[in-house]
Amino acid sequence: MAVAQELTIGEMVERCGVPASALRFYEREGLIRSRRTSGNQRRYGRHMLRRVAFIRASQSVGIPLAVIREVLDFLPADAPPTKEFWERASECWRKELNSRIEKMERMRDRFTECIGCGCLSFEQCQLMNPEDKLAALGPGPRRL
Repeated sequence: MAVAQELTIGEMVERCGVPASALRFYEREGLIRSRRTSGNQRRYGRHMLRRVAFIRASQSVGIPLAVIREVLDFLPADAPPTKEFWERASECWRKELNSRIEKMERMRDRFTECIGCGCLSFEQCQLMNPEDKLAALGPGPRRL
């Protein structure tokens, strides 16, 4: 049995686990492409499965779609992301991801410390913000 080189939107949904609305959105945003049949139905090249997988994996670690698009713009429009492409993209994002991880760890550690006192008040807490000294720095969470 021959493998179809093009997939309908329903087949893409089934294979990717991504709703059709997301595929149409990705297409509007220039992240993926399809061709239209004479009946105006979308047909996706099989290689779009890898592009969608790349998009979803990137989103799952918090990479914004605008940044994903910038990286995908380095690929020819009809080329799937390769292992080498993914390695280069992840290297570009390593610094940002490490920064996010460090920030989340700080938030976890400080939040846990505060919850330990039992008051649940960031403004009044004598452990994290004695005498509300952080108010002088302006509104918002200053220590997190």
